Amino acid sequence: QLQLVESGGGLVQPGGSLRLSCVASGFTLDYYTIGWFRQAPGKGREAISCISSSGGRIFYADSRFTVSRDNAKNTVYLQMNSLKPEDTAVYYCAADSHRPAETMCRMIAADSWGQGNQVTVSS
Repeated sequence: QLQLVESGGGLVQPGGSLRLSCVASGFTLDYYTIGWFRQAPGKGREAISCISSSGGRIFYADSRFTVSRDNAKNTVYLQMNSLKPEDTAVYYCAADSHRPAETMCRMIAADSWGQGNQVTVSS
């Protein structure tokens, strides 16, 4: 069974940093485009960053966030810096076997989604 599990979220003060992890089980990430998305209360889901299977092509919606992947660990990371209260949202990772990184982020579409991880930025 294909599954994605996010972790690393929580409460952080404005200006702080967090690193989210997304671990895949039931499949290997090597051939998948991976994306990070978020959804704030009362808003639609938006793309943060998407990375190609090789890691060679990355689409970013926000330069404060950095995506990386370690295929050997079947894990993708999202490093978030200079966090603001408006970054408060549920963060999701997603995997897609066909779409390139930019398409995945622009369409906010993927084959599989994680369950989400809450990030709250507040003093």
